[in-house]
Amino acid sequence: MATRILIDHRAGGAVSNADGTARLPDEAPAAALPAHLQAAAAPDAKKLRHPEKAHRPDNPIKRKPDWIRVKAPTHPIYHETRNLMRDNKLVTVCEEAACPNIGECWSQRHATMMIMGEICTRACSFCNITTGQPKHLDADEPRRVADAVAKLGLRHVVITSVDRDDLKDGGARHFAEVIAAIRAAAPDTTVEILTPDFLRKDGALEVVVEARPDVFNHNLETVPKLYPTIRPGARYYHSLRLLDRVKALDPSIFTKSGLMVGLGETRMEVLQVMDDMRSAEIDFLTIGQYLQPTVKHAAVDRFVEPVEFEDYARMARGKGFLLVSATPLTRSSYHADRDFAALRDARNAQLRAIAAD
Repeated sequence: MATRILIDHRAGGAVSNADGTARLPDEAPAAALPAHLQAAAAPDAKKLRHPEKAHRPDNPIKRKPDWIRVKAPTHPIYHETRNLMRDNKLVTVCEEAACPNIGECWSQRHATMMIMGEICTRACSFCNITTGQPKHLDADEPRRVADAVAKLGLRHVVITSVDRDDLKDGGARHFAEVIAAIRAAAPDTTVEILTPDFLRKDGALEVVVEARPDVFNHNLETVPKLYPTIRPGARYYHSLRLLDRVKALDPSIFTKSGLMVGLGETRMEVLQVMDDMRSAEIDFLTIGQYLQPTVKHAAVDRFVEPVEFEDYARMARGKGFLLVSATPLTRSSYHADRDFAALRDARNAQLRAIAAD
């Protein structure tokens, strides 16, 4: 069994009101916050999931083609997994990010949990995670996550988080503590992390790499020209250098990155990103269709047909990636346990081929 446990940086400073809505703590006045968090702090924005997007014009949601549709979850194990998440008071990125694969994954007892809260300090136009001022970190969380991994007997676990720009190290130490706790409680479990970019967080990456995850994933998400509108708080070349630096620090760690398509990118731009990734020695590439969460999010430019995904996969394999997953429903942690086994086998085969030469 494998559960994808994702760390979510969004958790941070919102305080619950009596009616269950969120408010910002009194010690964080709106005037001192970045523009998108000032919107989150506004009194009339308390009940909005994405207050920074409220002023945007609506983008009608396009009808999905047949190849992108999924059935509503009905399998009894799906409900067992859901109850397990509730009983352990775990937040899942499956629900928070409105993942289309939730029915399939939860029916196999694969869930993607988020630690470090539910509130992100970024305001990416593709993401369904709540934007706002995060709360303080829960120091006991690493132990609780590790206990859950051990009790479930997981072979592979994915830990992710959204951005915690409010923290001096971007949450790097918390990542390291979670990895260490899992290593102690479940030494046979392989650990994959999906991290933020640690932008302007000197020394943060080194802290995470020293904890020696088996897979280090950081998604580039889209092509460079779309960063100002799709991923405005991030920097393409910083994210690329981050992954390159992981390999420089510890070549034994698998590196992984993902792209969304259907946002207005061209085929040539996607192929250029592949080349950039290979220059950074990234091992594993995932490519999936962007799906618009709400009318306030970035619009889908087009639905990329399955044959185009097959072409991307063929081109990526030709460029030297150890593993490629490119389908309309591919997501970063989709089939992560199975893919890790394939990734490890691909590296071993590569090493045997080198030795034979």
